Amino acid sequence: MKKRQVGNSDLYVSELGLGCMSLGTDQKKAQELIETALDEGINYFDTADLYDFGENEQIVGQALKHVRDKVIIATKAGNRWSEDKNGWRWDPSKRYIKEAVKNSLTRLGTDYIDLYQLHGGTIEDPIDETIEAFEELKADGLIRYYGISSIRPNVIQEYAKKSSIVSVMMQYSILDRRPEEQAIPLLQENNISVVTRGPLAKGLLSNRMLEKASEPGFLNYSRKELNTILPLLREKFADSRTMPEIALQFNLAQPSVSSVVAGASKAEQIRENAKAVRTNPLSEDELSLIQSITKAKKYEEHRF
Repeated sequence: MKKRQVGNSDLYVSELGLGCMSLGTDQKKAQELIETALDEGINYFDTADLYDFGENEQIVGQALKHVRDKVIIATKAGNRWSEDKNGWRWDPSKRYIKEAVKNSLTRLGTDYIDLYQLHGGTIEDPIDETIEAFEELKADGLIRYYGISSIRPNVIQEYAKKSSIVSVMMQYSILDRRPEEQAIPLLQENNISVVTRGPLAKGLLSNRMLEKASEPGFLNYSRKELNTILPLLREKFADSRTMPEIALQFNLAQPSVSSVVAGASKAEQIRENAKAVRTNPLSEDELSLIQSITKAKKYEEHRF
């Protein structure tokens, strides 16, 4: 599988990454899914301390222990579980991030994290203090690089201006093109990579399509719109591409995208997504066709 550079770092990640949140808590099943990903050439694995109260990090770390020097492990911090584990609160303080990274390293069973990400963020955060925490962790060798997971333009602008982030993880798909308005152009200008999540739009852009649709629709698309758009997409590409190919290659057509992160609960899904990523890139005509069928939603149309 092809690899792409993350920002100006020396991290080269597979064009398809494995989102580990959906692995579950069965170590044997998770190991099978991760081994499938490795067999398909995936070297980028994304987790977070929030998933399954940290158990996800433990499972991922154990499953990748035998190939630690050959993979890129990304995790996240900033959401702090309450003591009774009934909820969490946002804490981007320097003190908490430095505490959280030690816990993540222990759970992952590693001496360093390749890409450490702030798991959200608001413009009211003590951003300078947060950046200082990440910079110190990098200087101490506990993390190699850092980034943020956010789709808020004002937050992204602050980090692009003030920090040395190499990536921003954000939701992006054919059905969620909000990042095209402000985020992606800014990041491309600053040589900061985009790592996309949700490329299949909760399964709407998989081969199951409308089976995965809810009555209210998806973001600003009504169910009625989806009933028109999705069958039309499949019809126009029926002789040439599967729905996952259209969806994943659409994301990869953005020059600033380093990796498209997709979750999976079955090995078959990983193999299908890997096959889709290995196909030829979308042509200009194909991109134009997709863009004519769908529409970019403005940031102001949907609040975060």
